Amino acid sequence: MSLASILWADDEIDLLKPHIIFLEQKGYQVSTANSGDEAIDILKTKAFDIVFLDENMPGISGIETLSQIKNHYPNLPVVMITKSEEETIMEEAIGSNIRDYLIKPVNPNQILLCLKKNLENKKLISQKTTSAYQQEFRHIGMEISGRLNIAEWQDVYRKLVYWELELEKSGDEGMKEVLAQQKNEANHVFARFVEKHYFSWLSGRSEEKPVLSHTLMREKVFPYFHGENPVYLIVIDNLRYDQWKAIQPILEEYFRVERDEIYFGILPTVTQYARNALFAGLLPSEIEKKYPKYWVNEDEEGTKNMYEGELLGECLKRFGKDIRYSYNKVLNLTAGRKLLESLPNLAGNKLNVIVYNFVDMLSHARTEMEVIRELAEDEAAYRSLTLSWFEHSPLLDIFRYLAEKKYQVLLTTDHGSVRVQDPVKVIGDRNTNTNLRYKTGRSLDYDKREVFEVHQPGDAFLPKMNLSSSYIFCRSSDFFAYPNNYNHYVKYYRNTFQHGGLSLEEMLIPFISLTAK
Repeated sequence: MSLASILWADDEIDLLKPHIIFLEQKGYQVSTANSGDEAIDILKTKAFDIVFLDENMPGISGIETLSQIKNHYPNLPVVMITKSEEETIMEEAIGSNIRDYLIKPVNPNQILLCLKKNLENKKLISQKTTSAYQQEFRHIGMEISGRLNIAEWQDVYRKLVYWELELEKSGDEGMKEVLAQQKNEANHVFARFVEKHYFSWLSGRSEEKPVLSHTLMREKVFPYFHGENPVYLIVIDNLRYDQWKAIQPILEEYFRVERDEIYFGILPTVTQYARNALFAGLLPSEIEKKYPKYWVNEDEEGTKNMYEGELLGECLKRFGKDIRYSYNKVLNLTAGRKLLESLPNLAGNKLNVIVYNFVDMLSHARTEMEVIRELAEDEAAYRSLTLSWFEHSPLLDIFRYLAEKKYQVLLTTDHGSVRVQDPVKVIGDRNTNTNLRYKTGRSLDYDKREVFEVHQPGDAFLPKMNLSSSYIFCRSSDFFAYPNNYNHYVKYYRNTFQHGGLSLEEMLIPFISLTAK
């Protein structure tokens, strides 16, 4: 069976007979041409997988032949072969979108390697990726079943995200399913880990505790104030760690990743709690007590996070950071463009915070709009949609500008989101909040085994709407559903991206330090 069909154009093709025999013995089908004109005529009559093209032939040159091939067959891979090592010829060939460049004399193994690299690359990578994950699978499984600490959980999540992205490239659906099951298992164990330690992390009783939403400014952002350059803290609302990894290659064209860290978002993993805590440097009940005019409770009317700029100012004052700063929130394309134009005016500030709210809107739109559901069917598609937005957004232009000015850039988020699968029944009164991943109220009825309960909101530094209020949180990929109209409700929300609960995707979120190249 032929592996692939090759057209080899060279005016000295007879001298290459041993190479052609070698390739045919390996299973390749080789057709030959003595000139560029003949090669183009042959291409009109037969389809080929790849073309080997001599640069120096009588009649039309290899470069001219390449141009004509690319005009008619833009996706056909062409390998240029030449005796010349002149830089101008190399540049012209590479600029004409060749797949590879070989210098004569070539040996058969060189040609074989070139073919494998250009025709079998994806297949070989897929096989290697699958094999490598199969070997890693057992190791990750043993780690998950052990008693992991904070740093080890961060490391396990990094590995799971890494393999998710690698297997996505390989196209091995079977292995992707195995990974999904392993991630689900990890989420269940991670939930138990957090439940065991969460209250002690918040109260300060634990000797080992992660960086949390309310300590991020103090522990991770303030140390950058010692440098000479302005610091730009960019918060992309609801950016998961895997989405950061999807946009990382684009940013690495302009920046070096100085630090790639993961911190823990607080519960509930929603903007109202986690982002207010981030900018205030305080936990939600502490904000309510210390700055009541800046806190809006669940049962109160009004936007729940409209005072982030004020809370940031209070946080800086409280920690003795007497600096000039700005707070900028981008909610739409127009606001993004306007901020881009005004960036030169921010140069005199030591700290400039930019909150960019697109990914969060995308997750909500995916729930409510059928067309977005189809575009972001699963995690891979969700990442792809995020990447496409980022590549064409004013935010990328903002990053480019900051790189050009050599400013210090910190990229983070307030929480992630998880694709929900399994319904958990709950009953609440009319004052119960609407979030699918956590509920708070005084008349909640549920199966205690299926949720993480916080009977005393004060233990989790959460505000109390009334004396008998409690909070419950979904774990892993669960979501709350009311018994009324249950089947319709479950069908509508299953496979949507939600946040507010307890999962790796929601709680383990990126904090990235970028230094301009």
